[in-house]
Amino acid sequence: MKKSLVLAMAMAMGISATAFAANPFSDLPAGHWAYASVAKLAAAGVVDGYPDGTFKGENLMTRYEMAQIVAKAYAKGAIGSDDKLMAEFADELDNLGVRVAKLEKKADNVKITGAVRARYIDVDKTDKGHTADLRTRLFVNGEINDNWSYTGMIENVQTLDTNKEDSDTKFRRAYVDGNIGGLDLRAGRFNYTVGEGNVWDDHMDGVKVDFGSKLKASVAYGRTVDTNRLYANGDKFDKNTDGFIATLGYDFGAVGIDAAYYEFEDAVGATKADADTAKIWTAGAKFGLGKDLTLGGEYLKADEKIDGDDDGYVVSLGYKGADAAKAGTFGLWAKYHDQASTTYLAHATDGHIPGDNGFKGYTVGLDYTLAKNIVATVQYFDFDEKGTDETSKTLWSDVTFTF
Repeated sequence: MKKSLVLAMAMAMGISATAFAANPFSDLPAGHWAYASVAKLAAAGVVDGYPDGTFKGENLMTRYEMAQIVAKAYAKGAIGSDDKLMAEFADELDNLGVRVAKLEKKADNVKITGAVRARYIDVDKTDKGHTADLRTRLFVNGEINDNWSYTGMIENVQTLDTNKEDSDTKFRRAYVDGNIGGLDLRAGRFNYTVGEGNVWDDHMDGVKVDFGSKLKASVAYGRTVDTNRLYANGDKFDKNTDGFIATLGYDFGAVGIDAAYYEFEDAVGATKADADTAKIWTAGAKFGLGKDLTLGGEYLKADEKIDGDDDGYVVSLGYKGADAAKAGTFGLWAKYHDQASTTYLAHATDGHIPGDNGFKGYTVGLDYTLAKNIVATVQYFDFDEKGTDETSKTLWSDVTFTF
């Protein structure tokens, strides 16, 4: 491309310079058709001539010379970082030391990350026994624009027990995140853990809206995908159950308080036939007891009673925490539960809950970062079914590799 043809960029770029600026190039006479454009670009500092004072407009232009013009136009604000010219000459601009954040961001528009967890569980129940499996999760994150992004997750679980070798692969999550009018929005199939998961920790097909900073609130509505909640006869409730969750919290610094309300249709009852709508209220608080120690508590109340029980509480204590990026870091925690069966729908506990009448008991656990992005976890659970002699003890151990 001849250099003179490139000068048409002057008008398209919107270069701000007087049309009557003096032409500095000796080989471009005043009567030349490109005289005014060259004068504008030269006055704006976008084009330079040769050391002998000539422009050589009939010469072919190299990509490097063109990149220099684009870089100067960008520096003058004549074109934006998302302009097609910036993308076309990205390599040359990089050599010139012009770093464009938006271009670099677009180069990594789609990212794939993952986590592999090797797990062993031992439950002292003849109907449960031990479980060994390998879970692989691949996350796909893509930027839609400055305000919206997409996340998908594929999960494969391979059972490693000696008596069976099952493998199950599912497309577990697919949702978008965005911001509309100051509201953070998530829509699609996503996992939602409320607080410490004493009531709900499971997937949902629906939408969630978050807003606020110090005073934070969220509202989620959707349908259940697959839950751990059972009727008294041991059947899981309908996967298409409609659910509604609202939360409110305030952060005072060392102290945080929160409240939540849950409502799920056809989720409470001894059988599916007498199932009723579950309504649960919770109120909790967390206290920072120094730099590394945290004390928490939550009260739970349901509007349905089973065997005369409709409430519960959870107390937790945590010390430090394992940071996957820092080898040698660790976290310790302990928790005590006393919950009626109507106060949880999809509980976050990794321990086996005995029976269907609610449970009480304790959990202790340790996280330790063996090396960067390799974290080991050991937990012990000792639960009793409320109102019966049924007990369950679970030893959980796993190692998670993230990449």
